[in-house]
Amino acid sequence: MAEPLDAALTEVRALLLDPALTRAVAAGRRRGQRPSVIRAELRPVTLKAGPRLQISTSDGARPYTRNVAAGSDAAAAVDALLAEPFGNWHVETADATLQLRVTKSGEAQVHRATATRPAATPGGHDREKEYLLDPGDPIFAEIGGSAAKRRQVDAFLRALAATLPDELTGTLRVVDLGCGNAYLTFAAYRYLTGRGLDVELVGVDVREDQRQRNTELAERLGWADRVRFVAGTIADAVVDPAPDLVLALHACDTATDEALARAVRWNARWVLAAPCCHHDVAAQLRARPAPAPYELLTRQGILRERFADVLSDALRAGLLRLHGYRAEVVEFVDSQHTPRNLLIRARQTGTAPTAEQRRDYRELVDQWQVSPRLETLLATDAPVVTG
Repeated sequence: MAEPLDAALTEVRALLLDPALTRAVAAGRRRGQRPSVIRAELRPVTLKAGPRLQISTSDGARPYTRNVAAGSDAAAAVDALLAEPFGNWHVETADATLQLRVTKSGEAQVHRATATRPAATPGGHDREKEYLLDPGDPIFAEIGGSAAKRRQVDAFLRALAATLPDELTGTLRVVDLGCGNAYLTFAAYRYLTGRGLDVELVGVDVREDQRQRNTELAERLGWADRVRFVAGTIADAVVDPAPDLVLALHACDTATDEALARAVRWNARWVLAAPCCHHDVAAQLRARPAPAPYELLTRQGILRERFADVLSDALRAGLLRLHGYRAEVVEFVDSQHTPRNLLIRARQTGTAPTAEQRRDYRELVDQWQVSPRLETLLATDAPVVTG
């Protein structure tokens, strides 16, 4: 139920100045308005001079941190932030959590919860799940997403964190192919900019209504100058300049092949693609008998489907290696959250494939008599690296 915004912000003010405050984040923007900073984070700190309220803000280019004394200084600083037209507030104290979202009509949607303490481990330490992107981050009030989807996105971000080098300079250009509702798009932007990176991100989806929806979200979050969306197929959408990093989360069937092919065509430095269904190879396996002595692998439908998954991703990784990438297939999230939990992670090295790699790939394709969609796409999209 919507509430008057002034009353809700008065409640937020009291929590921000409460000694029990643990953390607060303001982000996003109200309809037709733009805050002077894109994000603000508040937390209590203890310095040699005594307790202070630490306020960290970012204008999108660089962070700025200051520590203000309790009392009138803290109150003035908090009042200045509350006067900014932020679209979301997330406030945590030792006893409660409050999430506030400003609606299009200028009212407040407020969710309040009593704080729960993490369970104690046998060793007496609190056990608390650490996220790369806090599930309570205000962006989730805008972009939504189920708890399962947030876990998938956080797991994907962990794989991304393990892929990128610690030191990156210049602008990092990212594309999210088949972005859908853009949960990963926005979360990746939040995470990467939180690392201090200069990021330009493009989300691609075939549906124009999705492009419009996601563009409006980017505007409300204050990111429209750095996060944009285009409507088009994965194979043909116009993305210029070419990206350094290509993401694809659960692009269905051969859409994953199209995403990988575009990454190779762009000569992207890094690729992370979590495949979804694998109907194409599965249909090819059904159409012809399995080579001896592997008929038992495909006689039962469930085993044939699972083997098609394995064969598809093995061939994809093999093809990426033939095109100058170091590629691996890893599990990026527990299967209890999604059965589609494998990730193809690749890094461009420019290294020419060995004769053994070429032979192993060709023998596997010939033995199973399959025609991988990615091979067909790469035959016209990009030459194999030769040295």
